[in-house]
Amino acid sequence: MRTITYITILVSMMVNAVVFGIGTIAVLTIPALSDQAKYLIPAWTVLTFLISPIIGRFIAPSLRLCQHPGDQPFTG
Repeated sequence: MRTITYITILVSMMVNAVVFGIGTIAVLTIPALSDQAKYLIPAWTVLTFLISPIIGRFIAPSLRLCQHPGDQPFTG
C-alpha cells in the first residue's frame, strides 16, 4: 500500500471520533433531536463511517513531507 493510504487510514480514524462526537453532542443537547435519539445516533454512526475516509483523504496529503531525504539521489 502507498504511504498516503496509511496516512488516510490513521487520519480517518481520528476524524471519525471527532465528527461522531460533534454529531452525538448535537443530537443529545437539542431537545427536538433528543426525542429521536434512538434513530438518529445509529444513523449518525453509519454516516460518520462513510464520511470519515473522504475527509481523511483531503487532510492526508498535507501531512506528508514535501522533501523526504530518501527521495533525492546522493550526490557526494
